Amino acid sequence: MNKSATTSKKAKLITRIIVLALIGGFLGYQIYLVNSEKLIGDSMPMPFGVGASVVLSGSMEPELSVDDLIIVKSQENYSINDVVVFQSHGSLVVHRIISIEEGMVTTKGDANNTSDEPIKIEEIKGIVVKSIPYVGGFVSFLKSPIGIILTVGIAVFLMEFSFRREKKQNLDELEAIKEEIRKLKENQ
Repeated sequence: MNKSATTSKKAKLITRIIVLALIGGFLGYQIYLVNSEKLIGDSMPMPFGVGASVVLSGSMEPELSVDDLIIVKSQENYSINDVVVFQSHGSLVVHRIISIEEGMVTTKGDANNTSDEPIKIEEIKGIVVKSIPYVGGFVSFLKSPIGIILTVGIAVFLMEFSFRREKKQNLDELEAIKEEIRKLKENQ
């Protein structure tokens, strides 16, 4: 076997390991999210003080739109005009702080006419530090049962395709070696 074939096989093995690790990480994260939401009622777990969510309404237009992916970071202190995320009745709300008084925070969506009921400052999950337009729709799809099944299906297909292609190459190499041995025996 030549050096480039060995290098190619190592590259394929490394690629397989990376793909399996990514899929395993993705599925593990999905299980973590489902357990967090179903078991403890936390719609947006924030390991290491950072979380991500998808904007589901137009209440923060034009700053945030439906299907924007937002990155949220927990904070020690909040200020008026911060765009924050908090959980209300099992759903996440992304609104701007309009007042802070004695540990209570009042928020309002930029596109809404009325403010929300005041909440305790401790109920705020964090401040929106980044928004990525339109990516949230794709993320929501990946988190759906169909998206998870499709992701796993594509991964299995790619892995199987790779294994079959490698097996065919190995069989072709074996046949070439057998043919070479046959020719050598004829020439004796």
